Amino acid sequence: MIQTDGKFRLAISPCPNDTFAFYGLLHGKVPYSRDLQTEYMDIEALNLQCMRHRFDFCKISFSAFLPLSRDYVMLDSGAALGFGCGPLIVAKETFPLQELSTRKIAIPGKNTTACLLLKLFAGKSLHTVEMPFDHIMDAVNRGDVDAGLIIHESRFTYRSMGLIELVDLGAWWEQKTGAAIPLGGIVARRTLPVDSILEFQQALTRSIDYAWNHPDEVVPFMKEHAQEIDREVMLQHVNLYVNEFTRSLGPAGEKSVRMLFAESVVAGLIEDRVEALFVHEMER
Repeated sequence: MIQTDGKFRLAISPCPNDTFAFYGLLHGKVPYSRDLQTEYMDIEALNLQCMRHRFDFCKISFSAFLPLSRDYVMLDSGAALGFGCGPLIVAKETFPLQELSTRKIAIPGKNTTACLLLKLFAGKSLHTVEMPFDHIMDAVNRGDVDAGLIIHESRFTYRSMGLIELVDLGAWWEQKTGAAIPLGGIVARRTLPVDSILEFQQALTRSIDYAWNHPDEVVPFMKEHAQEIDREVMLQHVNLYVNEFTRSLGPAGEKSVRMLFAESVVAGLIEDRVEALFVHEMER
C-alpha cells in the first residue's frame, strides 16, 4: 500500500548532495517510466520513516540500514560515502577527550551514522541530546550542551560561529580502518519487482551524470531546499559528498559499508544480518 495512484514514493534529504544527485530524475532530464511522489526531510526523520516502511525508495543512514535490511536493499548509486567527509565533534573550548563520556553532547539523531561513529569512538555510555542537525551549533554556542556532533554543511561553517574541532570522526575512522566512511545511501523496498529497482537505480545514475554535466542548472533547485543557501557552501558540500562512490558504490564502497557493520556488531551496537545487502546480490 506504499504506492499512491501508481506512483512510487521517494524520500530524500534537502541537503545539496541529494538535490544535486536527484535533480535530473525529478525534472525529467533522464529516462524513467514511473511517476514519483517525493518528500524531503532531515536524515533522522528519513531513518524513522523507513522504520515505518513509508517509502518505496528512501535516503537512509547506513547505521539505520542494517537493522532494516530484511525490508530494504541498498542501491549502488546515490550514496554519501568518501574520505574527509565524516562528522565532527565541536565545542566552544577544548577539553580532554576522556571527558566525552561525562559531557552533554548534541547529536543529529540516535539512528544516524554520525551517532554510531561517536559510540565506536567514545563508547556506548554517553549523555546525548537529540536535535535537528542545523540546531546543534547554536545549542553549543548557547552553552545548552558541552559539545556538538555536526554533519552536512555545518562542517564548513562551524568556525564562523566561533567553534573549534575536538575530533574529526571521519579521519579517525579512516586512520583506524583505511576505508572510506559510509554515511548514507538510497534503499529500495524489497517487495518491489527487481526490474523496477534496477530501472530506478539506472535513472539515478544518469541523473548524477546529468548534474555533473549541468551544475549551474542544478544550483537553483539545491538553493530552494538547502538549509545553508550560500552558493559557495552548497558547492563545497557537493564537491565533498558527491563523488565516484555516489555514482557507484562498487566493491570498495561495499567493503567500507560491511566494515562499518562488522565493527559495530563487534562493539555490540547493532545486531548482525545475513541477507543480501546490495541490489546486485538479489535474486531475479
